[in-house]
Parts: sequence; C-alpha cells; structure tokens
Amino acid sequence: MIHNTEKYTVITGASSGIGYEAAKAFAGRGSHLILAARRKDRLEALKQEILSCYPALNIIIKATDLSIHDNVFRLYEEIKKYPLQTWINSAGFGNYDTVSHQDLNKITQMLHLNVEALTVLSSLFVRDFKDVEGTQLINISSAGGYTIVPAAITYCASKFYVSTFTEGLAWELKENDCKMQAKVLAPAATKTEFGKVANHVTEYDYDKVFGTYHIGTQVAEFLLKLYDSDKVVGVVNRENFVFELKEPQFDYAGNSNRNQKMDK
Repeated sequence: MIHNTEKYTVITGASSGIGYEAAKAFAGRGSHLILAARRKDRLEALKQEILSCYPALNIIIKATDLSIHDNVFRLYEEIKKYPLQTWINSAGFGNYDTVSHQDLNKITQMLHLNVEALTVLSSLFVRDFKDVEGTQLINISSAGGYTIVPAAITYCASKFYVSTFTEGLAWELKENDCKMQAKVLAPAATKTEFGKVANHVTEYDYDKVFGTYHIGTQVAEFLLKLYDSDKVVGVVNRENFVFELKEPQFDYAGNSNRNQKMDK
C-alpha cells in the first residue's frame, strides 16, 4: 500500500461523484490535495469535511470551469510549483441522445472538457514530472470507453479517446524509461450526478434505470487498487460489474517496420 505524506494529489472534477470520493480516499492515504471544479461552495464543503478528519493536510481548492480553454492553462500555471505526485483527471460529463438530435452546444462543451482539457493537463503534467519517482497520471474513462453504448455514441467516442490516449501514453513513458506511470480507470454505471446531466433531467433514478450500479465510494476503492497496482487499465465489466485490473487493451504498433521513421 502506497502512502503519500509529502506530495500533492491533483483531482479535477472534485466537487461531486468520483472526483469527490477520490479526494477523500487520497486524503485517507495522507496526501495533500489540490482540488479543482466549477462549484466553489462544494469544494469548500469538501475541504472542511476532509480537514475535520485529517487536520494536518494542506487542501488547496481551485474553482474553475475547465471546459474553457484558457482556464486549463491557468490552472496548471497556478499549481505546477507544488511537488505534485499524482494527477487524476476526473472532470467530465456525458450525453444520451442520437447523433442526429444531440445538442451541439452541449456536445462542444463536453468535448472541450472530456478530451481537450484532459489532453492539455496530461501533457503538461507529463512534460514537467515524467522523470519524478513515484508519479502517476490517472485519467477517468468509462466502460463506454471500451464499448459503444447505444444513444451515447459521442460520449463513448470521447471516452475511447481518453482510453487510447492514456494507454498510448503508458506505452510511450515505458519505452522512454520514464519514472511516471499513466493509467486509465473505466467504471461502469455509477450513482452520481452523471445520469441527470447526461439525460438533461433534474431527477434520475438509478434503481429504476439500472439493474446494477456502483456508488462513488466503491469506484474510489477501485481507483486506489489501480493506483497500487502495476497495471495500466482498471475496468468494470459491464455484464457482471466486477472490477478487473488489466494490461492495455488496444493494439500498439510498437516497433513495427510500418511505422514512420523517427530521427533520434
């Protein structure tokens, strides 16, 4: 079991759902936290909840909307001075609708957050911390990042990007003998605000819609199992809801002679 007593864990999307529970889980490991999300009041409440249990921790909150391009770079500039060890990109949301009918304003915002912000923050973190011992980047994908779900095609495509990007990065870091590990967590149905946002509704009954689902604390436990492991992928099986640790799932060309020749 890894305990983090000096370094900082960054968690985006920390005001609710998986990010919220992940913050408490890493606090339980003794990690200082930098928590980013849109809703400052929820971040403040989470900070006080954590400090009531772990008063020695330093909890930094950053209220920002990461679907806005400039905010992504600003967030990183503000926190890169800290001794960062773990970065968890949990910010994101979903959408249930047909491609022909989907709200393109919402889709644009979703792609900015799920794809663009995650890519930029991952790239900046890797650039500065890839050779620091013990560093990990964990990107939150979805079981829908490995399976195309009807009426959620665009959302799944955004999560396929997260999965392939992170798996590819894991290969790249390994091939370049970097000390950082990149990992992808792919939960299935989880009882959070996701259902309401994805379906454009104010109330959403997980018991009615799903026969089986996890809650945020369970997914945070899966996250810690992935963190402690040497595997790249932590995925929930959509059929039996069992959490599994796996090697990368997508084909990687590696040293194929069909690859572009690169000058070293």
